[in-house]
Order: sequence, then structure tokens, then C-alpha cells
Amino acid sequence: MCGIFAYLNYRVQRTRKEVFETLVKGLQRLEYRGYDSAGLAVDGNNNQDKECHIQLIKKKGKVKALEEELYKQDGLDLDTCFDSHFGIAHTRWATHGEPNAVNSHPQRSDKNNEFVVVHNGIITNYKVLKTFLESKGYEFESETDTETIPKLIKYVYDNRERDDISFSTLVERVIQQLEGAFALMFKSSHYPDEAVATRRGSPLLIGVHSKHKLSTEQIPITYKSSSSTENNKLSKGRTKRSDSTTCLHPVGEEKAVEFYFASDASAIIEHTNRVIFLEDDDVAAVSDGKLSIHRLKRLAGDDSSRGVQTLQMELQQIMKGNFSAFMQKEIFEQPESIFNTMRGRINFETGKVLLGGLKDHLKEIKRCRRLIVIGCGTSYHAAVATRQVLEELTELPVMVELASDFLDRNTPVFRDDVCFFISQSGETADTLMALRYCKDRGALTVGITNTVGSSISRETDCGVHINAGPEIGVASTKAYTSQFVSLVMFGLMMSEDRISLQERRQKIISGLQSLPDLIKDVLSLDEKINDLAHELYQQRSLLVMGRGYNFATCLEGALKIKEITYMHSEGILAGELKHGPLALVDKNMPVIMIIMKDPCHTKCQNALQQVTARQGRPVVLCTKDDDECIKAAYKAVELPHTVDCLQGILSVIPLQLLSFHLAVLRGYDVDFPRNLAKSVTVE
Repeated sequence: MCGIFAYLNYRVQRTRKEVFETLVKGLQRLEYRGYDSAGLAVDGNNNQDKECHIQLIKKKGKVKALEEELYKQDGLDLDTCFDSHFGIAHTRWATHGEPNAVNSHPQRSDKNNEFVVVHNGIITNYKVLKTFLESKGYEFESETDTETIPKLIKYVYDNRERDDISFSTLVERVIQQLEGAFALMFKSSHYPDEAVATRRGSPLLIGVHSKHKLSTEQIPITYKSSSSTENNKLSKGRTKRSDSTTCLHPVGEEKAVEFYFASDASAIIEHTNRVIFLEDDDVAAVSDGKLSIHRLKRLAGDDSSRGVQTLQMELQQIMKGNFSAFMQKEIFEQPESIFNTMRGRINFETGKVLLGGLKDHLKEIKRCRRLIVIGCGTSYHAAVATRQVLEELTELPVMVELASDFLDRNTPVFRDDVCFFISQSGETADTLMALRYCKDRGALTVGITNTVGSSISRETDCGVHINAGPEIGVASTKAYTSQFVSLVMFGLMMSEDRISLQERRQKIISGLQSLPDLIKDVLSLDEKINDLAHELYQQRSLLVMGRGYNFATCLEGALKIKEITYMHSEGILAGELKHGPLALVDKNMPVIMIIMKDPCHTKCQNALQQVTARQGRPVVLCTKDDDECIKAAYKAVELPHTVDCLQGILSVIPLQLLSFHLAVLRGYDVDFPRNLAKSVTVE
């Protein structure tokens, strides 16, 4: 949901062209978060000019359109060299106002661009703020909620009690008036080469790069003093509430340093692997090449500092390589991503499973009354896929909830519940709100995410990192199968001391061991699935049917087809066929049926007969030795057999491949489906 990238070079010479290239490359790394318009703000003056003024460049469409627009600008000398400079950029996923240049970010305070802001999130009280600001004579030009923010900071600046007020103080006053979720970057002509960043509910991190040693690995949090003595001191000079002991900066005379601000680590990793993750209501300010972090209030349990962390990510992980799309690459990475999810956690010789993030809370989890597993979209489907095996292995009732519906119902949650929150990004807004809802009611919270340092991974009591590697394609693929395996491993860990379940556990563990090789076998069917896509791509609708362990596969497969092909598709529980969906079946309706050798095999065969009796022409996903299904099917995709509770991992991959090939044949951008974005950080 929108991507923020900003770059500040301090005593590091960069030409305007180099600044443009850095900002554009950062946006391209974040384009999966939004791609209906893009924009940036840089210093418009030449380096010798005394007065700083800001140049805004915005364009409807993808980042490529913005890049082309940059080099059409008159009066911007690309060879102008800046010793210090701060630029901000943004790629948008529209929430308020249609995609166009006016609604694109950065949004500005006035026609002179005194303050400009980029924003990820939603300001829920923007109408009240807008009405107030209009009454004070401020004119609005866009339909966005974001425009209230630069107008509000301009109002605060215009009504300042003294001329030497600091940039970070202005921002602190502004965010106290904002309701909703936001990550914000501020740039101002009144504060040249200064940056201020803040967040509440939306992710933001800071990368730091310097050839020199940094002053600290832990940046102390400074708090606004309420004492009158301190306020009197501040009123006498410019309000810089930080000194070298509370700042991060290079040690030495040169002080050369570069700061990178981004919504996601993927935009920073090619520049540096040293990052600081901001927490909600942090205000980070860079002035004179020094980074300080402020907060308005000190709360019980707050950390006293923010640590500089080292990212465990490689640049090639976020490159397409030899594939035509990130989604295709990520589908074919699943043998490795599944292996990485299990690596170091399962001892296949002894049958022992250890999830390090949960071991300290295992006794408490075993004493709980029920498990509640909460997610959205694909993450919810991973919960549905594993509910049956979790109930079997833990012998606990398992509730699976869509986060948005869970919140709408004010669901009862108790202190002896254990609540799991599944999110690839770790920033999904509804899931994050459900987490806070459950924490307030005393439940133990467990996060299952793919992103180190994400909000969910930080706010839960314990958790599992699925280790699937960066996922760039908007339609989730490898994260789904890794979430699936992570939840199965949790069930195995819970059942280690259950004598009656040992034989079942061993079968599942053996199935997990062979899973990467079986996935490779399934991926070898790519050409056959491409041929199937050629038959189906002109259809307008598609039904996907199954039951038992494979019902979640139907839901997930149908979602993938909807997301990137724009065909109507529906995942149907085969047991419900006679209760309505059978009316849709005729010789023209494409039907995919998932029939595996599991306890529901006979019931699924009955559903197959009902479809063929209505002149349906079902495409059946089945195991290699299922001659009866192969004979009854219009077409069959034969898959390797594994233990029933893991079969869903193998059966979802053909549907992932099918959706990819359908989208390509229909001429759509696989990685950037319309109206969608990768990380849903707004309700």
C-alpha cells in the first residue's frame, strides 16, 4: 500500500542525475506496493543558489513513466553537484482520489512547495482537519487525505511562537492531530538538507551507509521535556534537543554519511545492510548529518533505544534472474523456500521438531483452551489448509478467522487462548489490529511472518519466521507453502510427547523430508499446464472444487486466478455441490476438481460423477495411480502422492502455474495486477 523512498547525502557529493537514479531505483524496488502513479521532490535550485526551493515531479502510471518525465524537465541541470541534499519519492496505490498527477505524492503545503510530504496509510480524520484548514484560508488542490498533512504543518509553522523552532518539533505537533495509520517523510525549503520521518501503523526503516565508524550501535530515545526550566532553555535557541551523545553519526572529521528511508528493506539492501526499524510514534530527524530519534511520551515497557541491525538479505534475492516475472521466479523457488523453512528446525533422524521462537512458551501453549488462527487472503487460506492437522496433532479446538470479520464481530477472546497471526509482510493492517485486540484481552500472541523487524513480529509474544525469502510478486506463492509448512511443524512440535500420535508424526515428518523433491516433480509439469491454459484463457469463469485437506487449495487457487487473470473464479467445497453450485455446471463451464488419495477420495469421486452427468468437462488434479479419476476426467494433471495433510502443497502449485500462464495469455502484467498491492497496510 504505497511505497516510500528517500535519500539524504551529507558531505557525499552527488549530481542531480545520481540523486534521480537513486530515488527511481528505490521506487522500482517498491513498485509492488503500489503502481498507479509516482512522484518525487528534490532541490530545484542550483548548488550556488542561496535560497532553497523544492521541485515536484509527478506522473500518472508506473515508475517508468516518472523516470521518463524526469529528463524532460526544463531548468533542472542534471550535472549540478550537491555536497548535501535530501530527496523524497513515492509510488502510490490510490485510496482517496483517482490516479493522476495532482493526487500523486509528494503532496505540498502551498504553491511555493514550502513543505512536502509522502505518506503511506490513511488519515481517518482528514475531513475534520480539511474543514479547519479551509476555514483558515488554506486552499486544497487534490482529493487525497494526505494533503491535509503538509497544509497542517504549514499552519503550525505560520503560527509558530518563535522563529527558531525545529523541524522535528513541527512534525511532533502535527502527528498529535492525526488519526489513522501512516508512515510519513517530510521535506521543507525552510530546513534544507534536513529530513524528518515518523510512523504509526505503517512500516518505515532507515538505512545508514558511511565509510567511517558510526558513533553508536544503539540510538537513545529522547523525550520532550515538560519542565518549564527546559522549555525556557529551548525558547532561547533553536530547538535541537539532541547532541552527539544522543545521535548516530560517523566518527571523524569528514562526517560523510548517507541515509536511506524506505517502506521495505528491498529498496535499501543494494546500498547498505545496516538499518534501524522505527516503532510507532517514533520521530526520526536528520540534521547536520546526525540521526536522532524522539518520542513525545515515555510509556511503560518502551525500549530506551533503537538498535542498528544487519539485514540478512542478498541483492540477487530481489532480482528476476532468468524468469519473465517475479511470480514465476517465486513459484519455481518453492523447493528451496520449503527447505529453508524446515532447515535447522526438523531433525529427520530423531523426529524432533524445534521452533526456536516458540520453545520458551511451549508449556503455556500446551495449557491453552483453544487456538485462534487469524489472517487475510492467502494467509487465511494457509490457516484453513492446516486447521485439520492442527486439531489432530494438538487435540485442541482450532478457530480460523478472517481478520476483518474477527474485528467486526468483537469476538470473545480469553487469557487462556493462544492467537496466531499470519502475514507475509508482517504489516497487514487488519491482522495487526486483531493482534492488538487479542493482546488487550490477555491472550498469548504468536506471529508467523516472512519479514524480520515487521510490526507483527515485534508486537507478538513469540513467533516463527518462515524464511521463504523476499516475495515481490503481488500474488503470494512461496509464502503460502512456507506458512503451510510452518503451521504443520508447530503441530508436530506440540505432539512430540503424545505416544498415540507417534506413527502419524513420523509419516508427516517423512513427507516433509521428501517434499522439496516432490515439488520439483510438480514443477516439471509446467509445459502441460501451459497447454491447459491455452484452452481456458478465453473463458470468463472457472470453478475449482475439492474437500477435506484440499478445500483450502480450491480457495487459494481461485484467488490466484482472480488476482492476476481477472477471470471470475470460485473455490467450492465439493460437499456443497448439490446445495446450489451444481446449477452452474454445464458443458461450457470450466471446472477444476482436486481429487487426492485421502479420506475424502470416495466423496470427491461422487462429486466428479455429478459434474460429468451434467455434461461438465472437469479437469482433474489427482495422484498418478488414480486410474478411475483419470478415466472419468476430461483432462487430468497427475501429481506425486504424499501424506494427506501435505498434499495441498503439491496440489496448489499447478493452480499457481495455471494462473500465471492464463494472465500471460490474456496480456496482463503478472506482477502488478490492477487495483491491488502487495502489503495491505490500510483497513
